[in-house]
Amino acid sequence: MTVKRIVANVATTDVAAARRFYGDVLGLDILMDHGWIATYGNSERMTVQVSFAEQGGNETPVPELSIEVDDVDAVLAGMKKAGFAIEYGPSDEPWGVRRFFVRDPFGKLINILQHD
Repeated sequence: MTVKRIVANVATTDVAAARRFYGDVLGLDILMDHGWIATYGNSERMTVQVSFAEQGGNETPVPELSIEVDDVDAVLAGMKKAGFAIEYGPSDEPWGVRRFFVRDPFGKLINILQHD
């Protein structure tokens, strides 16, 4: 048996609110939209990972999602321009990532990161 995919599901009463954060700023495509559920993604191949943590590193809260990008500073600028408040960072962490925390439209704490 092989796990092929892990999908994060976020409960909301406003599915369309995801578009600005996940579509417009992060640049993800709508892969599926049935009105009551919309799935965002792209064609990148990803590894299957699930993390379990007591803290988010440097004594920060544990984020609910971590999203790796190729240009964290460009995403940071996009989040600020779109009016999303940055809750941590940007920070160059000793374990080799540059990252910041932001809340999505549903209040989920999101870790946006780039590996060095």
